[in-house]
Amino acid sequence: MLGSADYVADRSLATAVHLSLHLGRPLFLEGEAGVGKTEIAKVLATALKRRLIRLQCYEGLDVSSAVYEWDYA
Repeated sequence: MLGSADYVADRSLATAVHLSLHLGRPLFLEGEAGVGKTEIAKVLATALKRRLIRLQCYEGLDVSSAVYEWDYA
């Protein structure tokens, strides 16, 4: 799936994506800015023909703000 999108993932990321899809569980991505979290989300959304909903997290973000943003559309 990732190969068809010309995305090269290391073994640990590919394993995490596979398990998430196989088990039907969410995939939590964390890391420093610029490591590719958004890019893998875009690739997966495109490959799975799903809409990408992006939540920009920041210090001080609380559940009421996050839920509001999710329901905004």
